[in-house]
Amino acid sequence: IIYGDLDISVIDELPAQRLPIKNCVVDTSYRPKAYSFMEKQIRQGRQVYVICPMVEESEGMDGENVLDYTLKLRNVFSPDIKIASLHGKMKAKEKNVIMEAFAAGEIQILVSTTVVEVGVNVPNATVMMVENAERFGLAQLHQLRGRVGRGEYQSYCIFMQGNGAKEISKRLQILNKSNDGFYIAGEDLKLRGPGDLFGIRQSGLLEFKLGDIYQDADILKAASETASEILFLDADLSLPQNEELQRRLSAYMKEDLQNLGL
Repeated sequence: IIYGDLDISVIDELPAQRLPIKNCVVDTSYRPKAYSFMEKQIRQGRQVYVICPMVEESEGMDGENVLDYTLKLRNVFSPDIKIASLHGKMKAKEKNVIMEAFAAGEIQILVSTTVVEVGVNVPNATVMMVENAERFGLAQLHQLRGRVGRGEYQSYCIFMQGNGAKEISKRLQILNKSNDGFYIAGEDLKLRGPGDLFGIRQSGLLEFKLGDIYQDADILKAASETASEILFLDADLSLPQNEELQRRLSAYMKEDLQNLGL
């Protein structure tokens, strides 16, 4: 019953009528082409997100910021394209006004920090460009990408690598070739390691001795269901057929508590 307390739900299909997002990872030299593509989408009636890692310029930190980037885009695009900014330092009422205007199609380009990571649903938005994508985690980038592709239109995500590196990072290549959250999580786990459940290490070698939470999901699910059946019939494991299981489980729990110093 080691994995008996795990509940596993798998959602591995897109909702009906949604198309897979098309991705690209590029360096900053691609910006003019990206802007041209964004304008083309806007002229077709669509909307755009641009994500920056910072709210404003910060001494000692390189990277695009929302406030300056908004001004830059207003100089790039024609005045009839409305551009607005959104970030966590704004009051809740201000953020709501901006998001409602974007959802209503009154704003064509929304320059934002990761405050749009979850809970935002604008099916008409078809382009997401992430500046300094190398500064975000894979899970966070995947969540951000999920803000587009929510309607019937083909959607696109442009990951802009802004650190000047000649080669695209392995992390961004993972996002470039897959929209599958399970695959991305698995690859992220390989790169970083899972860390400790009881401890201070946040990444490290994989120590899941009896299974892999991604590759062995079916087995873990079967273990969970079997454990539930056993406990439903014999909650304290007192029946003769469960005596050995009770003995081994007690020994395992005793060893585990000793390792924790309890």
